[in-house]
Amino acid sequence: MRIIKIMVFLSLATFVYSCGGGGSGGSGSPANSPSKEHSIRKYNLNVQKEQAKRRTPCDTLSLKEYILKNYSVGTYLVNSAKTYTFSIPKPAVIYYRKGGNYIFALIAKSKKGERFIETKNIVGYYSSFINLDSTKLGTAFFYLTLFQCDGKGNFDTLWQAEVPIHGGFNYMKLKRWRAKNELYIKLDFDAGIISGHRDFNFFFVDGIKKRPHLLETYEGIAHKRTIANLNNDKYPDYYEYIFSDSSRTIPIIDSIPFYWSKKRHLYITKRNRRWWRKY
Repeated sequence: MRIIKIMVFLSLATFVYSCGGGGSGGSGSPANSPSKEHSIRKYNLNVQKEQAKRRTPCDTLSLKEYILKNYSVGTYLVNSAKTYTFSIPKPAVIYYRKGGNYIFALIAKSKKGERFIETKNIVGYYSSFINLDSTKLGTAFFYLTLFQCDGKGNFDTLWQAEVPIHGGFNYMKLKRWRAKNELYIKLDFDAGIISGHRDFNFFFVDGIKKRPHLLETYEGIAHKRTIANLNNDKYPDYYEYIFSDSSRTIPIIDSIPFYWSKKRHLYITKRNRRWWRKY
């Protein structure tokens, strides 16, 4: 008799859970409900605004509010990975005030038809294995985006450039390529699959207001690619290294130069006409 009562109780509990009484993945959860997702983000943003000690018209909270109001549901401003265990993650933004009030920001958009992403699930080392996982946590599409603010809190989106990766974000930096004295933004991503990191470098070959040129570099146990200046034009080139797997040290045995072809809009090499890379 006791066993029968337990079975009845478990059946009822399963029924309630499947109807949304205890599950987090039902159609009414914030991960799947646009209205709930929007309401929660609006509430959290208002709390952050109330707690902010000092505000300016074009600050990060204003940018978050602009994204919330003008972008599709499931679009977020990404945070950088934590520097230390108990440190507060900082928004992935860079303010650039030469010739105007510009903000470079990393935006993540949720894939349509899947649950909305959570920014904590796309940042850091463990999220770099997302290509091996299912889409239960949603798929993120990263975009480096340039905003311009008029000083009164009004933003305009000047361009957005897709970053061809779905997880593992670490940090972003504004750097300068000394060979051509060109500014570029480096987006660093952890890459657990190669036991290293991947960097997506966006070069402003025609100034910051124009969509940047993408070049990927990376470094792992047996993977490496470095920036180079091969044909002395305004586009960065790179060396792709070949490793030997015949010994324990995995030494580099060769490097292949790739340069940007303006005609083909691809990276090509003279070693083999059929070898090419998109970025």
